[in-house]
Amino acid sequence: MNIKINRDALLKPLANVVSIVERKHALPILSNILIQGKDGQVQLTATDLEMQVSLSFKADLKEEIATTISARKFFDITRSLPDDCVIDIAIKDSRVAVKANKSRFAIQTLPAKDYPVMTKASSEAVVITISQIQLKRLLKQVEFAMAQQDIRYYLNGLLFEVNGNQLNIVGTDGHRLSFTSIHLDQNYNKTEVILPRKTVIELIKLLNETEDLVSVELYKGQVSFNFNDIQLISKVIDGKFPDYTRVIPEGHNNQFTIDRSQFLTSLQRASILSNEKYRGIRMMIADNNLKLISTNTEQEEAEEELEIQYQQDPIDIGFNVTYLIDVLTNIQEDKVTLAFLDTNSSCLFTIPNNNDYKYVVMPMRI
Repeated sequence: MNIKINRDALLKPLANVVSIVERKHALPILSNILIQGKDGQVQLTATDLEMQVSLSFKADLKEEIATTISARKFFDITRSLPDDCVIDIAIKDSRVAVKANKSRFAIQTLPAKDYPVMTKASSEAVVITISQIQLKRLLKQVEFAMAQQDIRYYLNGLLFEVNGNQLNIVGTDGHRLSFTSIHLDQNYNKTEVILPRKTVIELIKLLNETEDLVSVELYKGQVSFNFNDIQLISKVIDGKFPDYTRVIPEGHNNQFTIDRSQFLTSLQRASILSNEKYRGIRMMIADNNLKLISTNTEQEEAEEELEIQYQQDPIDIGFNVTYLIDVLTNIQEDKVTLAFLDTNSSCLFTIPNNNDYKYVVMPMRI
């Protein structure tokens, strides 16, 4: 059984599936990828039992094939071969021979029938379609606010909520919350799932910045994304996501709008001398003036001053500077609006003339 394929045509799909494979796993076969070929099409599949990515591409294929091979070794070999060379992959018994130019490799295999392929749920699904560029942008606007290894396991992912003609995506780690929304072309019954962190990160990598559509299928306990020649199936987190509507404040009337990139670079400079452990920065807001002040345990200090249009109550408030830099890095808009109630309340970031994005960050005592 043989496959002949251009090295560059194989490398990208291989890179897309190999990233979800765990380097060490209790089940040796989960370190492998499943290779299946039929009628001139090859499909690569990788899974960690929580998520599965399958990707198809064309190849010179004479007969049906099915085997599993070490994902990391196969990827490293392919990557190391010269650009544009033709790779000849021969499968015989329990070994795969990989040849290109004068290079030869022989790799052990495990039976394809033993590979734990995830199948789509049989329950009824809510199916929505959205462009790849839109979904990627929405995910990047909120993924940075997800928790990492939080004991509240339902925070280690994103809420993916379809409600009427709205798709809402929310991430929070308990200290900040990022909300984004988009209008859909029809109404749906309210459905929500919590996408695991790893699924979100892999999905962002796989999505292209094109208008090509993604079909999203929401099942009970599972979600499936289908686009281009890729299918990503993932289990969802079983838990109740916090009521984000109670966290997003209303009535924060002390506000100003500022140039996003100018604000970001000022914060980045001020953060250089912030306390490495607590990362605190002080914001002093007064008549048409914003001061950013950071200090550290070595009595060093940084100060940045920005002109703003502000004639309301003075505010002297502290934040984790990383939380501010994260939002300004990921929303990619020209201007942002910051709204406050007082020095002890949260800050609300919004985009002027856009009600579809909100970011809430809690203050810290400095």
